[in-house]
Amino acid sequence: MERIQTLINRLQEQVKQNADVAHMQLTVQLLQAELNQLQKSSARTLGTSKVAVVLPTPVTIAAAPLGERHAEEVERVISTSAVNLKSNSQIDIHFDPMNEIPTFSQYNVVKEVNEIMGRQESLNDKLKENRTEVMHVIKDTPIRDLRKAIGINDRFVFINELFRGDEPMYERSIKTINGFTIYPEAEYWMNRELKIKLGWDDTRENVKHFYQLVKRRFS
Repeated sequence: MERIQTLINRLQEQVKQNADVAHMQLTVQLLQAELNQLQKSSARTLGTSKVAVVLPTPVTIAAAPLGERHAEEVERVISTSAVNLKSNSQIDIHFDPMNEIPTFSQYNVVKEVNEIMGRQESLNDKLKENRTEVMHVIKDTPIRDLRKAIGINDRFVFINELFRGDEPMYERSIKTINGFTIYPEAEYWMNRELKIKLGWDDTRENVKHFYQLVKRRFS
């Protein structure tokens, strides 16, 4: 391990001093031979407690004279190889993914997601508005027969909560209300015969709903 560090230092000095290309090539070949020997004697996959690292196969350097591009390649090999090697063949690499700077492509993905979410929220708002308008139209739609207009669920609730579970009283009241010609007549009768006698509370939703249905009968 010490010889590898020595060869790396020597190669760095040769690059800084603009040494002869043949000398640098010889140093690189010696460094390659030492790395090959180290690779044969140790496990190929090395890891730390933070990250597992697989050493790449050493690149064979051609014997041709080195130019500027080859010198840059040597510099890159040196910076890649100049890692603190420990006696247990582990590589000490400090990597903090939280400090990674997002790439331009990641920024575009986030931007597209935000745009989609914005469109989705706008669509939901529009659907809510349309649903509110539809409910408002249905709420004001005239009713010809109060008995047919009251659904099964509403009928059950009205009988149990407004008419004290007396189904015949409910049926008679609906028949009587259907027989009126104008709403004021029906309202007067309901206030006298139902609201006072049964103790209806105007603030209850069921009472409001029942009165609303009667209004639609005469609208």
